[in-house]
This record gives sequence, structure tokens and C-alpha cells, in this order.
Amino acid sequence: MIVALIAACEIGFWVLLALGLTARYLLKWRRTGLALLLCEPLLEVVLLVVTAIDLRNGAQPDWTHGLAALYIGCTVGHGHRTVKWLDGHAAHRLGGAPKPPGPPRHGLARARHETRVWLGTLLGAVVATVLLQLAIRYVGDASRTTSLEAWRHIAWRAAVIHGLVTLAYWIWPKKAPAGEPEAGRAARAEGITRGEHVMRTERATR
Repeated sequence: MIVALIAACEIGFWVLLALGLTARYLLKWRRTGLALLLCEPLLEVVLLVVTAIDLRNGAQPDWTHGLAALYIGCTVGHGHRTVKWLDGHAAHRLGGAPKPPGPPRHGLARARHETRVWLGTLLGAVVATVLLQLAIRYVGDASRTTSLEAWRHIAWRAAVIHGLVTLAYWIWPKKAPAGEPEAGRAARAEGITRGEHVMRTERATR
């Protein structure tokens, strides 16, 4: 049941996202679109409540409960960034806003970008750990929570591996193509500022 609910939450995430962006940019129902996008965190709340009820009813803690905690953590850590990225492209393609800048490709700007992405993974590991620890304490039987502890290790192993990959961008920054002006590298790395992008998006969607 938990696995089916996780799949339903993932499908629901993309359905709500598509409906929200369609209402926001195609139908010009900005408040409705925003309301649909804000409903997405409710999916994680539903998954959390159902998982807690399942444990309360005496279900044996297994990998499905650990997967649910990890899924919620990943959504908390990376969901907002995913929605923001898709919202920017929807505003460009459907609302006439400027094309959002892509991630920087070279130098320290790329390293800073990768660090921000890794911080999302780190936040996801923290959230998953908190949920798993609460579940372990809730069950209160060490002999029944081995699988939950294993998922806690999986969450931090993923965060450490991602952190090492991110560190490599700082130690061995990727160089820009030869002959590209320094100003061009900076412009490509940084793109337009967030404030400019938001203002242009708002103007385009009015």
C-alpha cells in the first residue's frame, strides 16, 4: 500500500504541476494556478499521515516505510527547485517571458550552483533522518526497526557521495572554452539576476 501511495504522490505531483502551470499561463488564472501549485505539499502530508497510521495499526516496519521517508525528504529538498525551474520555462514558452538562464557551465559559478543543488540533497537527508528517527521511537522495538535504520544510512550515503561530487567542482573547476571573453563567461555563468527574471515574468503574465 505504501509503495502504491508513493507512486500516486509522484503522479499527483506532476499532475498538479501541469494543471497549475496551465491555469497560470494558458488560462491566465493566476490565483487558481498558484493555489494548485501550493497544494503539492499536501501530497507529502498525506503520505506521512498514512505511513504513521500504518505503523500505528501494527504494521511491520519495512523498506516501504523507509522509502516513504526518503521520498518525502527528496521532495522537500528538491521539489521547490524543480517547480521553480519548470515555472520559469512555462513562463517563457506560454507567457512570453524571457528564457530563463541555464545553470552555469564553467568555473566557480558552476561549483556554486552544484553546491546549492547538494544543499537540497543534504536537506532531504536531514528530513528523512528526522522522520525515520520518529518512526523508530514510535515503534519502540529495536528488533523491528532494522530496515528503518538501514534507510537512514542510505540517505546519508547518498548525501556524502553527492557532496564528494560537488567538492570535485571546487577542486577541479571546469574551464571555459579557449578564447571566450571573461565578461562572456561571467554573463553565461550568472545569467540575468533573479530579481530581473521575476519582474520580467510578472510583466509577461499580467
